[in-house]
Amino acid sequence: MTTVVRVPEELSARVPAEQRGPGLERDAVRLLVSRGTAVSHHAFAELPCLLRAGDLLVVNTSPTLAAAVDGRVGHARVVVHFSTRGDDGRWAVELREPDGKGTTRARAGTRAGSEVRLPGGGRLVLEEPLSARGERLWWARASADVRGVLREHGRPIRYSYTERDQPLSVYQTVFALPSADGAGSAEMPSAARPFTARLVAELVSRGVQFAPVTLHTGVSSGEAHEPPYAERFAVPEASARLINNAKANQERREALPWKGGGGRRAGGRVVAVGTTAVRAVESATGADGVVRAAEGWTELVVTPERGVRVVDGLLTGLHEPEASHLLMLEAVAGRPAVDRSYEEALRALYLWHEFGDVHLILPEEGPHTEHCVSNYR
Repeated sequence: MTTVVRVPEELSARVPAEQRGPGLERDAVRLLVSRGTAVSHHAFAELPCLLRAGDLLVVNTSPTLAAAVDGRVGHARVVVHFSTRGDDGRWAVELREPDGKGTTRARAGTRAGSEVRLPGGGRLVLEEPLSARGERLWWARASADVRGVLREHGRPIRYSYTERDQPLSVYQTVFALPSADGAGSAEMPSAARPFTARLVAELVSRGVQFAPVTLHTGVSSGEAHEPPYAERFAVPEASARLINNAKANQERREALPWKGGGGRRAGGRVVAVGTTAVRAVESATGADGVVRAAEGWTELVVTPERGVRVVDGLLTGLHEPEASHLLMLEAVAGRPAVDRSYEEALRALYLWHEFGDVHLILPEEGPHTEHCVSNYR
C-alpha cells in the first residue's frame, strides 16, 4: 500500500462538481496525471490534449441502482444496501443502521434467520454470509421483486462524507446503459462521472476510440476495505476486437525506429476508465494477452504480483490508503509512481471520493509536450 496514512476530512468531496458554483458541469474537476514518478496538474477538460488518436478508452456501461432501502428488524430501523443479485435469485445485502445524520453506520448482531420488513409489505430473510471473510454481507431471499422495490422505494447509497442525499441521476455516468434484466451497480462506477457528452464527442473527433464493457459493482465498505467480491461482468466481441487491434497497432508502432514526433509517440494505448473496467477486461484476457468475449462472474483481484496483461493506463478516482484498489494502481504504474502521485495529490489539495478529482496514469515514456488546444471550452 502507499505511504499515505490518512486523508484529511476536508479533502472529501461533499457535493458533485456541478453543485459547487454557477455554470459548472460534471467535468469541473481536477486531473492529476502521472507518467512514472513525473506528475502534472490539469483540468479534466484537458483530457483530449493528453490522449492521442488511436488511444482506446475502456468504459463501464453499468447503470447505478437506487440500492439503499429502509426497513425494520423487529422494532429497529435498518437500511438495506442491496449489493448483487445471485444466479439463484437471492441478493447479497448489507444491513446498516441510521446514524442520525442522514447516513448509516455498520450494524452489529446480524445473524442467519434475521427477517427484514421492506416497504410495500415484502420480507427479506438472511440465510448465510456471502463468504468466510466475515459477516458484513449476507445472501438473503426476498418475498418481493427486489428490482421493483428499488424502483419504488430505493435511493442511491450515500456515505457520511457527503453533504446530502442526491437524485439517482447524479450517480449515472454518461456511459450507463439500462440492462435487459434490470441489473446494475450498487455504487457508481465513479471514474467516468466527469465525462460529458460534449467531451466524449471531442475525444471521438480527435480519433480516440471507446470500448464498452460491463461490470456490476457491489457495495464497498469504508470500515473494512475488503478486496472486491465476485461481480458480474461482460466483455462483448466488438470490444475485445477493438482492444486486440489497439494492442497490435501499438506493437507495430513500437517496432518502428524513433523519429521524433512519430513512431512511438502515436496512439494505441489501452486506458481503462475505472478499476471496474480493469477488472472486467483483465478477466477476459488470457495468459497469451488476447482478449476474448466473455461474461459471467469474476473473482479476479488485480495485484502487483498478478500484473496487468492488456491495460496500459488507468483513469481513476483517488482511493483511501487502505483500499484494495491501490494494489491495482501499483500493478499498472508501480509502487514508486503511486506513492509520488498520492503525495502530490495531498500537497495540492485534490478532492477524494466519488464526487472528487481524478487521476490519469499513463505509461512512462520519453520527453513529452502537449501541443493541443481543446475545442471543448
